[in-house]
Amino acid sequence: MLCGKSSCPLMLRYHSRMKTRPLLDREEIDGSSPPAVFIGRFGYPKVLVGPMVPPQYGDTEILDTPEQWVGKSLDEIVDFRYSLVRGTYQTDIHNVESAGRLVDLTREMAMASKPADVEVQFTKKPRGGVSFQEESSPFGPSAPLRKITASSIKIDQRIDKAYSDTDLDAKTAVLELYRSGTLISRIQKAFSVGAFGVKNRRKFVPTRWSITAVDSTISMDMVEKTKTYPLIDEFRIYFGNFLDNRWAVMFLPSSWRYELIEAWYPKTIWNPYGDEISIVNSWEFFDGRKKYAEIGGCYYAARLAVNEVLNRERRQAGAVILREAHPGYVLPIGVWNVREHVRETLKATPKKYETLKSAMTDVSNFMDIPVKRWMKVSAVLSDLVNQRRIDDFPAGG
Repeated sequence: MLCGKSSCPLMLRYHSRMKTRPLLDREEIDGSSPPAVFIGRFGYPKVLVGPMVPPQYGDTEILDTPEQWVGKSLDEIVDFRYSLVRGTYQTDIHNVESAGRLVDLTREMAMASKPADVEVQFTKKPRGGVSFQEESSPFGPSAPLRKITASSIKIDQRIDKAYSDTDLDAKTAVLELYRSGTLISRIQKAFSVGAFGVKNRRKFVPTRWSITAVDSTISMDMVEKTKTYPLIDEFRIYFGNFLDNRWAVMFLPSSWRYELIEAWYPKTIWNPYGDEISIVNSWEFFDGRKKYAEIGGCYYAARLAVNEVLNRERRQAGAVILREAHPGYVLPIGVWNVREHVRETLKATPKKYETLKSAMTDVSNFMDIPVKRWMKVSAVLSDLVNQRRIDDFPAGG
C-alpha cells in the first residue's frame, strides 16, 4: 500500500498468480480453451500467434467473453485472465493459410462457438505475470509452442460462412455477423486470425488492433443510419458506476455529434504519479473525424454502445460521455470495460430535462468534478452553448 492507492495492484496480481502457479509450472498444459487466442503486435509484420489455454476442463467460456464480465470485481477478472496460458508461434502476418498446423488450429479455435479441449506442449515452462493493457484484455504467462492437439472444436457456422466466402470483403463480413447476433468479442477474435476478407488479402491482425477495427467498423455503419433519423426532443442522462468508474452518458436534442471525456484521478492507470486530475477528450461533429482518436480504442467502443440505442429507437441525437476513473480502478483491463459498461449504463431508465442547465445540475450531483470544468473541456457542449443556430432567430427577422 506504499503507492497510496485504495487497492494494491501488486497484491492483486500476486494473489491471483499464487492460485494458479502450481498448475502452470510445467511444459505441458491441457484444458478447455474458452476458446481464446492472441495475436501480438511487437515485431510486426512478424507476429506471435497462438491459443490461450487454462489448466482446467469444462465450461470455461467466461474466461474470454467480456460480455459476461459486467458486475464482476477486478479480482475476479484478474483470476479469469491469469488462468489463461498463452502459447506463441512466430509467423508473418500474410501466412494465414500456409504457416502449418499450429496456426491452422489457432484459427479454428478463434472461429469456435464453444470451449474446445486442447493439449499444448511448450519448449519451456510458461513465464511472466499477467499482461495488462488498456486496449486488450489481460492474459497470463506465456511460452513458445512445440505442439498443439485439439478435439471437439465446434466452429460457429455464421463465422465459418464468412470464412468460406473468399469474395466477401472483411467489412461486410463484420457487419453481417454483428447483425446476426454474433458476440462482438467473437467477431474480433475471428478478425484477428485473418478469417475475413478477399482470399489473397487476408492477414493476421494484432489483437489490440482487431478490437478497435471491429468497434470502429460497426459503430461507423450505425452512425450513418443515426444521421437519417428524427431528433430527440429532450436532454437525457444515463448514470452508471462500475469498477470505481462513474459514467454519465448525455443525449442532446441536436444533430449527430459525439464526444468522450475521461477524467483520470491521481494514482489511476493513466495518471499514476500526478497530483491533479488529468482530463482528456476526443470528439466528432456531424461530418465525423479523420484522425485516430486521441483517447484510443475506448472512443470507438463507446460510440458503438451509444449508436446501438439510437438505432433501436430510430432517433438521432448528440452524445457526450463523461467518465471519472477513481483510484479504485488500479489496473487496465481492456477496451471491453468501456463498451460493456456504457452498454450497461444505457440499460437504465434515463433522466430527462428541458434544458442543458438542468441536466448539468444533475451531473454535478453525481460526478465529483465541477460542471464548469466539464464545460470548459468539452468541444461538443461548448459548441451547443456558444454557437447560434438558425432556429435561434425569429422567422422573417
